[in-house]
Amino acid sequence: MVETPLLERPKKLTVENLSILYGDQVALNDISLDIRENEIFGIIGPANSGKTSFLRAINRMDEMSDDMLVRGKVALDGCDVRSWRNVYALRSRIGVVFPLPVGLPLTIYENVALSPRLRGVRNKVELDEIVERCLSRAALWDEVKDRLDSLGSLLSGGQQQRLTIARALSQEPDVLLLDEFSIAVDPVTTMRIEDVLKELREEMTIVLVTNLVQQARRLADRTAFFLGGELVEVGMTEDLFRRQVKDQRTTDYLEGRFG
Repeated sequence: MVETPLLERPKKLTVENLSILYGDQVALNDISLDIRENEIFGIIGPANSGKTSFLRAINRMDEMSDDMLVRGKVALDGCDVRSWRNVYALRSRIGVVFPLPVGLPLTIYENVALSPRLRGVRNKVELDEIVERCLSRAALWDEVKDRLDSLGSLLSGGQQQRLTIARALSQEPDVLLLDEFSIAVDPVTTMRIEDVLKELREEMTIVLVTNLVQQARRLADRTAFFLGGELVEVGMTEDLFRRQVKDQRTTDYLEGRFG
């Protein structure tokens, strides 16, 4: 089966003239880009470049923050995310994994089974299959399969992060947003999860925010470079790393001259 070239695939996310402010402080200024179906889209840049704010706008998390103002448009499959009356239905299609684990006061099993239960899955066999599949994909199943009834909060930090990934996958999202997922995860497990993400690209679109430029190189089909709230450029990842760039600042960042 011949794979459709990346730029010929339908647009999964379309961002037009997106600006984000926190009070008088500009976090992002007039960003426009598109992200294609079944793409791993990397976002790199130093701290305070607006990378996390970009993810928050996609999932309408600004509605949880009184001082965050979003202007412009973000569309999922051509539909403005702001037009969704049910924000929870939107978020069921857009999973998020934050830099540090956000555990629920539930057992390991129920952390992963919660989302399927909410969408109506009641059959125990089906729930068991979902839990095992998601924990396996998050490289956690072998470590917890004999203690699924234990509290997820009792896991180590790295294990809790992988549990968060498993919980996001249990939503069966169309889009998975990953914000520095490997901060609390050891290098060996990070590589295992990266292998899983490469497989998941067949099923969903992944947006990966990372401060690790080599992680972007390993995973991302295309990469955007944010700096000081601006989109400096976006291009095929290998082109950027081969110094086929439009802006010298991109090369300077990739070569570690700042950031």
